[in-house]
Amino acid sequence: MSIYVGNLSYDVTNDDLTSVFAEYGSVKRVQLPVDRETGRMRGFGFVEMSADSEEAAAIDALDGAEWMGRDLKVNKAKPREDRGGSFGGDRGNGKNFSRNY
Repeated sequence: MSIYVGNLSYDVTNDDLTSVFAEYGSVKRVQLPVDRETGRMRGFGFVEMSADSEEAAAIDALDGAEWMGRDLKVNKAKPREDRGGSFGGDRGNGKNFSRNY
């Protein structure tokens, strides 16, 4: 499981986030995505911890908490969606729109 952490300060670092979540257990990995064009942090990140119980404790304690001047949004991360192609077609919705000509 992974934890989504939103509404982060653009100044936050991996070490900052690790130290906050370490209060609730062993942090396995922290990921802070950056914008491809600007290289600037995107304002959200992901944290993986060693045990589901540690992740649940961190979510309960930190969701809505004020940190670095912002109210954090902390919840269970959802699986990344396949965005599909940009040219239409079947977008994975289970419908097959074939045409007979």
